[in-house]
Amino acid sequence: MSVSYDSASPVPPYEQVRSSLATQINDGTLAVGAKLPTVRALAAELGIAPNTVARAYRELEEAGLLETRGRAGTFVGSAGDEVLARARAAAAEYAAITRRLGITPEQALAIAEAALR
Repeated sequence: MSVSYDSASPVPPYEQVRSSLATQINDGTLAVGAKLPTVRALAAELGIAPNTVARAYRELEEAGLLETRGRAGTFVGSAGDEVLARARAAAAEYAAITRRLGITPEQALAIAEAALR
């Protein structure tokens, strides 16, 4: 597992950690059931505050991508497929709406990219 973090980036550190982990979970790099480092261990590795990593883990857990099992640790959750299915459904709905509004695919993509930033 490799988490990317750039201290010079305008993106908040917790969001960089959250996004990096979410990408690895969603693309299968981190398999369901894989154990993640402790909050303190990952924070030390990245040189950031433990609360920053804790926030990223908490948001991923709320999204169903991670599961915390008490003293056993934090693991990749089984809801990753469900999350992707929901995202695909939302994307299909967005595409249908933009088509009905007469928005070109290029404009729709630009709107979506701006919203994701």
